[in-house]
Amino acid sequence: MEKKKLVIAGCGKLGNIVADAVVGGLLDGYELVGAYSRSREKAEALALKVNERNGHCMVADTFDQLLDMKPDFLVEAASPAAMREWALPALGNGTSVVTLSIGAFADDAFYEEAGRVASENGAHVYIVSGATGGFDVLQTTALMGGAKAEFFNEKGPDALRGTAVYDESLQKERKTVFTGSAKEAIRVFPTKVNVTVAASRASVGPENMNVTMVSTPGFKGDTQRVEIRNPQVHAVVDVYSATAEIAGWSVVNTLRNISSPIVFV
Repeated sequence: MEKKKLVIAGCGKLGNIVADAVVGGLLDGYELVGAYSRSREKAEALALKVNERNGHCMVADTFDQLLDMKPDFLVEAASPAAMREWALPALGNGTSVVTLSIGAFADDAFYEEAGRVASENGAHVYIVSGATGGFDVLQTTALMGGAKAEFFNEKGPDALRGTAVYDESLQKERKTVFTGSAKEAIRVFPTKVNVTVAASRASVGPENMNVTMVSTPGFKGDTQRVEIRNPQVHAVVDVYSATAEIAGWSVVNTLRNISSPIVFV
């Protein structure tokens, strides 16, 4: 069977998890043909380890060069801002997008436009579960009708440095630092709550998903808890992750599912 052509945009830790999966034989249905990053050095390092194992991964100087390789799939592992810039050109190219930066889809107009362009060009957008999960039960419960959902996130104060909510008192006292909708949350934390938008898109929508974020002194990692209920179902998906690596591995799992004759949904 002919392998699908895969490219990676965003060559940090998460993008490298996908590259390592290719090198390690976990993604046999794909050939990693291109890499692009704002830092060329990172793209070169990723491509080098692929090519050392008899791969043929080229480094693109621009995102347009990456699309010129005519890939079947693009793994986006950069940022919501990059996703907004790259998604429509990729989908218009007939390239399906596997994205970690779901926060870009808090914008209804962009979400709908991405769906339209994908449909017109035979492509798809795959929204991976990242550091949460349970999209199947979220979608099913919402489809049944009458659903309400909420999201809880716990972080350590150091993870909030550089955001509008951070102050030194968080180092000593547990505080609720945000309550609001998923759409509001991604505005306050542009790179830190992609999973809230993903869970909301799988269920009740970004404006209807209530999000609470708590900062706990000394806490490491992330707790992500999504709860949904309708008159017949009450489901809780509770995930703790010590690092962000689960997000990269969720991309690997999604790619494996796409190419598998037996699919878990």
